[in-house]
Amino acid sequence: MGPSSSSYTLQDVDGRAADVALGWSVALGSPFTFATTLEQEYKSDIFGERGILLGAVHGIVESLFRRYTENGMSEDLAYKNTVECITGNISRTISTQGMLAVYNSLSEEGKKEFETAYSASFYPCMEILYECYEDVAAGSEIRSVVLAGRRFYDKEGLPSFPMGKIDQTRMWKVGERVRKTRPAGDLGPLYPFTAGVYVALMMAQIEILRKKGHSYSEIINESVIESVDSLNPFMHARGVSFMVDNCSTTARLGSRKWAPRFDYNLTQQALVAVDNGAAINRDLISNFFSDPVHGAIEVCAQLRPTVDISVPEDADFVRPELRQSSN
Repeated sequence: MGPSSSSYTLQDVDGRAADVALGWSVALGSPFTFATTLEQEYKSDIFGERGILLGAVHGIVESLFRRYTENGMSEDLAYKNTVECITGNISRTISTQGMLAVYNSLSEEGKKEFETAYSASFYPCMEILYECYEDVAAGSEIRSVVLAGRRFYDKEGLPSFPMGKIDQTRMWKVGERVRKTRPAGDLGPLYPFTAGVYVALMMAQIEILRKKGHSYSEIINESVIESVDSLNPFMHARGVSFMVDNCSTTARLGSRKWAPRFDYNLTQQALVAVDNGAAINRDLISNFFSDPVHGAIEVCAQLRPTVDISVPEDADFVRPELRQSSN
Protein backbone atom coordinates (compact mmCIF):
# COMPACT_ATOMS: atom_id res chain seq x y z
CA MET A 1 0.00 0.00 0.00
CA GLY A 2 1.06 3.64 -0.02
CA PRO A 3 2.66 4.58 -3.33
CA SER A 4 2.22 1.06 -4.72
CA SER A 5 0.34 -2.20 -4.30
CA SER A 6 0.74 -5.74 -5.59
CA SER A 7 -2.16 -7.79 -6.90
CA TYR A 8 -2.62 -11.47 -7.61
CA THR A 9 -5.61 -13.77 -8.14
CA LEU A 10 -5.43 -17.19 -6.49
CA GLN A 11 -9.06 -18.23 -7.06
CA ASP A 12 -11.69 -16.59 -9.24
CA VAL A 13 -15.08 -18.26 -8.92
CA ASP A 14 -17.13 -15.55 -10.64
CA GLY A 15 -14.64 -13.88 -12.99
CA ARG A 16 -14.53 -10.70 -10.90
CA ALA A 17 -11.70 -11.44 -8.44
CA ALA A 18 -9.01 -9.54 -10.34
CA ASP A 19 -11.28 -6.51 -10.76
CA VAL A 20 -12.13 -6.49 -7.06
CA ALA A 21 -8.44 -6.64 -6.12
CA LEU A 22 -7.64 -3.78 -8.48
CA GLY A 23 -10.57 -1.82 -7.08
CA TRP A 24 -9.21 -2.19 -3.55
CA SER A 25 -5.83 -0.97 -4.75
CA VAL A 26 -7.34 2.15 -6.29
CA ALA A 27 -9.50 2.75 -3.20
CA LEU A 28 -6.40 2.60 -1.00
CA GLY A 29 -4.82 5.34 -3.09
CA SER A 30 -2.17 3.33 -4.89
CA PRO A 31 -1.15 4.92 -8.20
CA PHE A 32 0.78 1.76 -9.10
CA THR A 33 -0.59 -1.79 -8.96
CA PHE A 34 1.85 -4.54 -9.89
CA ALA A 35 0.88 -8.06 -10.93
CA THR A 36 2.50 -10.88 -8.98
CA THR A 37 1.87 -14.34 -7.54
CA LEU A 38 1.66 -15.28 -3.87
CA GLU A 39 5.02 -17.07 -4.04
CA GLN A 40 6.81 -14.30 -5.92
CA GLU A 41 5.31 -11.68 -3.62
CA TYR A 42 6.46 -13.20 -0.34
CA LYS A 43 9.93 -13.92 -1.73
CA SER A 44 10.50 -10.44 -3.13
CA ASP A 45 8.87 -8.69 -0.17
CA ILE A 46 10.73 -10.45 2.64
CA PHE A 47 13.97 -10.30 0.66
CA GLY A 48 13.51 -6.62 -0.19
CA GLU A 49 13.02 -5.66 3.47
CA ARG A 50 16.35 -7.22 4.33
CA GLY A 51 17.93 -5.63 1.27
CA ILE A 52 17.79 -2.06 0.08
CA LEU A 53 14.43 -1.23 1.66
CA LEU A 54 15.65 -1.48 5.28
CA GLY A 55 18.58 -3.69 6.26
CA ALA A 56 21.08 -2.98 3.51
CA VAL A 57 20.63 0.79 3.49
CA HIS A 58 21.11 0.81 7.27
CA GLY A 59 24.29 -1.22 6.89
CA ILE A 60 25.85 0.94 4.20
CA VAL A 61 25.21 4.28 5.91
CA GLU A 62 26.79 2.96 9.12
CA SER A 63 29.84 1.78 7.17
CA LEU A 64 30.21 5.00 5.18
CA PHE A 65 29.70 7.26 8.21
CA ARG A 66 32.60 5.50 9.96
CA ARG A 67 34.77 5.77 6.88
CA TYR A 68 34.13 9.45 6.33
CA THR A 69 34.75 10.43 9.96
CA GLU A 70 37.87 8.25 10.17
CA ASN A 71 39.18 10.08 7.10
CA GLY A 72 38.75 13.45 8.81
CA MET A 73 35.26 14.54 7.78
CA SER A 74 33.23 16.26 10.50
CA GLU A 75 30.45 14.21 12.05
CA ASP A 76 27.71 16.53 10.84
CA LEU A 77 29.02 16.53 7.28
CA ALA A 78 29.51 12.76 7.35
CA TYR A 79 25.87 12.30 8.35
CA LYS A 80 24.75 14.65 5.60
CA ASN A 81 26.91 12.86 3.04
CA THR A 82 25.47 9.46 4.00
CA VAL A 83 21.90 9.47 5.33
CA GLU A 84 20.77 12.90 4.13
CA CYS A 85 22.35 12.32 0.73
CA ILE A 86 20.48 9.03 0.24
CA THR A 87 17.13 9.96 1.76
CA GLY A 88 17.07 13.41 0.18
CA ASN A 89 18.85 14.17 -3.07
CA ILE A 90 19.42 10.64 -4.33
CA SER A 91 15.91 9.42 -3.48
CA ARG A 92 14.24 12.41 -5.11
CA THR A 93 16.34 12.08 -8.25
CA ILE A 94 15.75 8.34 -8.62
CA SER A 95 12.04 8.73 -7.89
CA THR A 96 11.50 11.37 -10.56
CA GLN A 97 14.22 10.67 -13.13
CA GLY A 98 15.86 7.32 -12.43
CA MET A 99 19.32 6.11 -11.44
CA LEU A 100 21.11 7.34 -14.55
CA ALA A 101 20.08 10.88 -13.67
CA VAL A 102 22.03 10.59 -10.41
CA TYR A 103 25.19 9.78 -12.35
CA ASN A 104 24.56 12.35 -15.08
CA SER A 105 24.11 15.15 -12.55
CA LEU A 106 27.68 14.71 -11.27
CA SER A 107 30.79 16.57 -12.40
CA GLU A 108 33.43 14.66 -14.36
CA GLU A 109 35.43 14.17 -11.18
CA GLY A 110 32.27 13.11 -9.35
CA LYS A 111 31.45 10.57 -12.06
CA LYS A 112 34.86 8.95 -11.61
CA GLU A 113 34.32 8.76 -7.85
CA PHE A 114 30.86 7.26 -8.44
CA GLU A 115 32.33 4.63 -10.76
CA THR A 116 35.03 3.76 -8.23
CA ALA A 117 32.47 3.25 -5.47
CA TYR A 118 30.01 1.42 -7.74
CA SER A 119 32.64 -0.96 -9.09
CA ALA A 120 33.97 -1.81 -5.63
CA SER A 121 30.55 -2.23 -4.00
CA PHE A 122 28.47 -4.12 -6.56
CA TYR A 123 29.66 -7.66 -5.89
CA PRO A 124 30.07 -7.34 -2.10
CA CYS A 125 26.44 -6.19 -2.00
CA MET A 126 25.31 -8.90 -4.39
CA GLU A 127 27.01 -11.60 -2.31
CA ILE A 128 24.89 -10.82 0.74
CA LEU A 129 21.74 -10.26 -1.32
CA TYR A 130 22.19 -13.62 -3.05
CA GLU A 131 22.52 -15.41 0.29
CA CYS A 132 19.54 -13.55 1.70
CA TYR A 133 17.27 -14.38 -1.25
CA GLU A 134 18.09 -18.07 -1.04
CA ASP A 135 17.47 -18.10 2.71
CA VAL A 136 14.06 -16.52 2.09
CA ALA A 137 13.21 -18.91 -0.76
CA ALA A 138 14.20 -21.95 1.32
CA GLY A 139 12.06 -20.88 4.27
CA SER A 140 15.11 -20.46 6.51
CA GLU A 141 14.59 -16.74 7.00
CA ILE A 142 10.99 -17.07 8.17
CA ARG A 143 12.02 -19.87 10.51
CA SER A 144 14.62 -17.47 11.93
CA VAL A 145 11.88 -14.88 12.51
CA VAL A 146 9.67 -17.43 14.30
CA LEU A 147 12.54 -18.51 16.55
CA ALA A 148 13.47 -14.90 17.30
CA GLY A 149 9.88 -14.23 18.33
CA ARG A 150 10.06 -17.08 20.82
CA ARG A 151 13.14 -15.49 22.37
CA PHE A 152 11.10 -12.41 23.23
CA TYR A 153 9.95 -14.32 26.33
CA ASP A 154 11.69 -16.15 29.18
CA LYS A 155 11.95 -19.88 28.55
CA GLU A 156 14.09 -22.87 29.52
CA GLY A 157 15.62 -20.86 32.33
CA LEU A 158 17.04 -18.31 29.87
CA PRO A 159 16.19 -14.59 29.87
CA SER A 160 14.03 -12.85 27.27
CA PHE A 161 15.61 -10.97 24.39
CA PRO A 162 13.14 -8.54 22.80
CA MET A 163 14.28 -6.23 20.02
CA GLY A 164 16.66 -3.54 21.20
CA LYS A 165 16.93 0.06 20.03
CA ILE A 166 18.94 0.78 16.89
CA ASP A 167 19.31 4.56 16.93
CA GLN A 168 21.26 5.21 20.13
CA THR A 169 24.82 5.23 18.75
CA ARG A 170 26.84 8.37 18.09
CA MET A 171 25.92 8.46 14.41
CA TRP A 172 22.20 8.70 15.03
CA LYS A 173 22.62 11.26 17.80
CA VAL A 174 24.52 13.38 15.29
CA GLY A 175 21.56 12.87 12.97
CA GLU A 176 19.23 14.40 15.55
CA ARG A 177 21.43 17.49 15.64
CA VAL A 178 21.60 17.72 11.86
CA ARG A 179 17.83 17.50 11.49
CA LYS A 180 17.24 20.25 14.06
CA THR A 181 19.14 22.73 11.88
CA ARG A 182 18.00 21.42 8.50
CA PRO A 183 16.12 24.04 6.46
CA ALA A 184 12.60 23.04 5.46
CA GLY A 185 12.61 21.17 2.18
CA ASP A 186 16.39 20.74 2.13
CA LEU A 187 17.37 17.58 0.24
CA GLY A 188 20.97 17.48 1.37
CA PRO A 189 24.10 17.07 -0.75
CA LEU A 190 24.78 14.68 -3.62
CA TYR A 191 27.99 12.98 -2.54
CA PRO A 192 29.41 10.91 -5.44
CA PHE A 193 30.94 8.08 -3.39
CA THR A 194 27.74 7.50 -1.40
CA ALA A 195 25.74 7.64 -4.63
CA GLY A 196 27.97 5.00 -6.21
CA VAL A 197 27.58 2.61 -3.27
CA TYR A 198 23.81 3.10 -3.01
CA VAL A 199 23.15 2.69 -6.73
CA ALA A 200 25.40 -0.40 -6.80
CA LEU A 201 23.27 -1.89 -4.02
CA MET A 202 20.08 -1.06 -5.92
CA MET A 203 21.37 -2.55 -9.17
CA ALA A 204 22.64 -5.68 -7.41
CA GLN A 205 19.21 -6.26 -5.88
CA ILE A 206 17.55 -5.70 -9.25
CA GLU A 207 19.86 -8.28 -10.82
CA ILE A 208 19.17 -10.91 -8.15
CA LEU A 209 15.40 -10.54 -8.56
CA ARG A 210 15.69 -10.58 -12.34
CA LYS A 211 17.77 -13.78 -12.38
CA LYS A 212 15.28 -15.35 -9.96
CA GLY A 213 12.44 -14.83 -12.42
CA HIS A 214 10.59 -11.82 -11.03
CA SER A 215 8.79 -9.42 -13.35
CA TYR A 216 10.16 -5.93 -13.96
CA SER A 217 7.19 -4.32 -12.28
CA GLU A 218 7.80 -6.35 -9.12
CA ILE A 219 11.55 -5.77 -9.30
CA ILE A 220 11.12 -2.01 -9.51
CA ASN A 221 8.51 -1.98 -6.78
CA GLU A 222 10.65 -3.93 -4.29
CA SER A 223 14.00 -2.36 -5.21
CA VAL A 224 13.23 1.22 -6.20
CA ILE A 225 9.75 2.62 -5.53
CA GLU A 226 9.26 1.29 -2.01
CA SER A 227 12.77 2.42 -1.16
CA VAL A 228 12.88 5.99 -2.45
CA ASP A 229 9.16 6.83 -2.18
CA SER A 230 7.88 4.83 0.81
CA LEU A 231 10.64 4.11 3.32
CA ASN A 232 13.53 6.52 2.89
CA PRO A 233 11.24 9.46 3.77
CA PHE A 234 10.88 7.97 7.26
CA MET A 235 14.64 7.89 7.80
CA HIS A 236 14.89 11.40 6.39
CA ALA A 237 12.30 12.57 8.93
CA ARG A 238 13.57 10.95 12.12
CA GLY A 239 16.39 8.46 11.57
CA VAL A 240 16.82 4.73 11.10
CA SER A 241 14.61 3.44 13.92
CA PHE A 242 11.74 5.59 12.72
CA MET A 243 12.02 3.86 9.35
CA VAL A 244 12.64 0.28 10.47
CA ASP A 245 10.43 0.16 13.55
CA ASN A 246 7.34 1.45 11.78
CA CYS A 247 7.39 -1.80 9.79
CA SER A 248 6.22 -5.32 10.62
CA THR A 249 7.91 -7.52 13.21
CA THR A 250 9.19 -9.69 10.37
CA ALA A 251 10.78 -6.67 8.69
CA ARG A 252 12.19 -5.26 11.93
CA LEU A 253 13.85 -8.54 12.85
CA GLY A 254 15.19 -9.07 9.34
CA SER A 255 16.61 -5.58 9.13
CA ARG A 256 18.44 -6.01 12.43
CA LYS A 257 19.83 -9.37 11.31
CA TRP A 258 21.07 -8.38 7.86
CA ALA A 259 22.18 -4.75 8.28
CA PRO A 260 25.44 -5.80 10.00
CA ARG A 261 26.19 -8.22 7.16
CA PHE A 262 26.08 -5.43 4.59
CA ASP A 263 28.09 -3.16 6.88
CA TYR A 264 30.75 -5.85 7.31
CA ASN A 265 31.03 -6.84 3.65
CA LEU A 266 31.19 -3.26 2.46
CA THR A 267 33.85 -2.39 5.03
CA GLN A 268 35.93 -5.55 4.58
CA GLN A 269 35.72 -5.86 0.80
CA ALA A 270 34.51 -2.78 -1.04
CA LEU A 271 36.27 -0.08 0.96
CA VAL A 272 39.47 -2.11 1.18
CA ALA A 273 39.44 -2.49 -2.61
CA VAL A 274 39.09 1.27 -3.00
CA ASP A 275 41.93 1.92 -0.56
CA ASN A 276 44.13 -0.58 -2.42
CA GLY A 277 43.53 1.25 -5.69
CA ALA A 278 41.61 -1.55 -7.41
CA ALA A 279 40.87 -0.79 -11.05
CA ILE A 280 37.34 0.17 -12.01
CA ASN A 281 35.46 -2.78 -13.51
CA ARG A 282 34.50 -1.28 -16.85
CA ASP A 283 32.14 -4.12 -17.69
CA LEU A 284 30.10 -3.34 -14.57
CA ILE A 285 29.93 0.34 -15.49
CA SER A 286 28.97 -0.45 -19.09
CA ASN A 287 26.27 -2.86 -17.92
CA PHE A 288 24.90 -0.19 -15.60
CA PHE A 289 24.55 2.30 -18.43
CA SER A 290 22.86 -0.17 -20.80
CA ASP A 291 20.64 -2.06 -18.36
CA PRO A 292 17.04 -2.30 -19.64
CA VAL A 293 15.69 -1.60 -16.16
CA HIS A 294 16.27 2.11 -16.75
CA GLY A 295 13.55 2.17 -19.41
CA ALA A 296 11.10 0.47 -17.07
CA ILE A 297 11.92 2.92 -14.27
CA GLU A 298 11.41 5.82 -16.66
CA VAL A 299 7.87 4.62 -17.39
CA CYS A 300 7.12 4.41 -13.67
CA ALA A 301 8.56 7.90 -13.13
CA GLN A 302 6.17 9.28 -15.75
CA LEU A 303 3.23 7.81 -13.82
CA ARG A 304 4.54 9.01 -10.46
CA PRO A 305 2.12 11.09 -8.33
CA THR A 306 2.92 14.80 -8.14
CA VAL A 307 2.99 14.68 -4.32
CA ASP A 308 5.45 12.96 -1.98
CA ILE A 309 4.68 10.79 1.04
CA SER A 310 4.07 12.81 4.20
CA VAL A 311 5.46 11.66 7.54
CA PRO A 312 3.84 13.76 10.32
CA GLU A 313 4.83 12.90 13.88
CA ASP A 314 1.28 12.18 15.03
CA ALA A 315 0.22 10.09 12.03
CA ASP A 316 -1.81 7.04 13.01
CA PHE A 317 0.46 4.82 10.92
CA VAL A 318 3.36 5.64 13.25
CA ARG A 319 3.88 3.26 16.16
CA PRO A 320 2.78 5.00 19.40
CA GLU A 321 6.18 4.57 21.02
CA LEU A 322 7.81 6.41 18.10
CA ARG A 323 5.57 9.48 18.18
CA GLN A 324 7.13 11.28 21.12
CA SER A 325 9.92 13.50 19.74
CA SER A 326 10.47 15.84 16.81
CA ASN A 327 14.03 14.83 15.96
